[in-house]
Amino acid sequence: MPDKLLYTLARPALFSLDAEAAHNLTLPLLRRLDALGLTGAFKKPAPDPRTVMGITFPNPVGLAAGLDKDGAYIDGLAALGFGSIEIGTVTPRGQGGNPKPRIFRLPRARGIINRMGFNNGGVDAFVANVQASRFYQEKQGVLGLNIGKNADTPIERAADDYLHCLRKVYPYASYVTVNISSPNTKNLRQLQGASELDGLLSQLKEEQKRLADQHGRYVPITLKIAPDIDNDQIRDIAGALLRHRMDGVIATNTTLNRRGVEGMKHATEAGGLSGEPVFELSNIVIRALKKELGDEVPIIGVGGILRGQDAKAKIAAGAQLVQLYSGLIYAGPALVRECANALRAEKKA
Repeated sequence: MPDKLLYTLARPALFSLDAEAAHNLTLPLLRRLDALGLTGAFKKPAPDPRTVMGITFPNPVGLAAGLDKDGAYIDGLAALGFGSIEIGTVTPRGQGGNPKPRIFRLPRARGIINRMGFNNGGVDAFVANVQASRFYQEKQGVLGLNIGKNADTPIERAADDYLHCLRKVYPYASYVTVNISSPNTKNLRQLQGASELDGLLSQLKEEQKRLADQHGRYVPITLKIAPDIDNDQIRDIAGALLRHRMDGVIATNTTLNRRGVEGMKHATEAGGLSGEPVFELSNIVIRALKKELGDEVPIIGVGGILRGQDAKAKIAAGAQLVQLYSGLIYAGPALVRECANALRAEKKA
C-alpha cells in the first residue's frame, strides 16, 4: 500500500521535529500535493454510507476537529478518504492560543498532550477558507464546523460567542459542533455543569430554529464533551441533550487524566492527553451515554483509535460514527481506510 509505506518511511523524520513544526510541515505539503493532483497514492475506502442526524455520510470514519483549525487544508484532507471532515475549533475573534511549545508526543503510549488553546484566525477568515475550498463549492462531502469561545470572554458571556459563531458558520456547515470540553481554555468545562449547559443549549436551539427558517435548511448541532466526567455528570448531560432535542453528541475530547503514562517524558506537561491512553476512558463515556440516550441522540465516538479494531470497539460501545485525530499521527493516512474497511466488514457480517 503506497500511502502506508510512504508514511512508514516519513515518520522517523517527522518525529525528529518538534510536534507543532511537523504539523505545520505536513498539512501545507498535503495541500500542495492535492493542488498538483498527486494524491492518488491515498486509496479511498469503498463506499459504506451511513445516515446519521439526517445526513448521509459516505463512510462512518471522520476527521476530528483540531487538525485543521482554520479550514485551510480541507481539500487536501478530503483526499485521504474521510466520510466527514470536521474543522475548527473557531472563535469569534482570532487568537494566538497558548505559548509554545504546546504539543508533546508520548510515543511509548502512542499519545499526544496538547495545550493549543483554540489558536485560530477568527470566524470570518474561517468562513472565507470554507467558501474557497473545492470540497464546499462542489458539495463533495460532509463538513462539520466546530465552534468555541474566545479565551478572554468571561464564562458568563460564553453563549454570546457560541451564538455569534453559529450565525456565521451555519450557511456553510453540514453540521455544527459546540465545543465545551477543551481543557485548554480556562473554565470552559464549567459549561458542562447542569445549569450552565441548560442555559447554553436553550439559546443555541432557539437560534438554530431561527437560522433554519432564515436559510430554509436545518443544520444539526452536536455537543462535544470531555471524558473526565462521572456517572452523575453523564446523566445530567444526557438529560440536557434529550430535553433540548440535540442532534448528536461527540464523545470525547482529550483527558486531564495521566493514568498509564506516569513517568514518561512529557507526561507532566499541562494540557489534554489524546491517543491510546484516552481510548477506554472515552468508551466508558460512550457506553454510559448510550444507556441514557438509547437511540434518541446519536453518538460520534472519538478517542484513541489507532487500528480498525479500535473503530469497531467504539461502534460496539454505542457510537454510530467515529472520528480520528491522534491515530493519524502514529499510524498515518492508511488508518482511514483500515477503519472504514473494518466497519464495512462488520456491517456485512
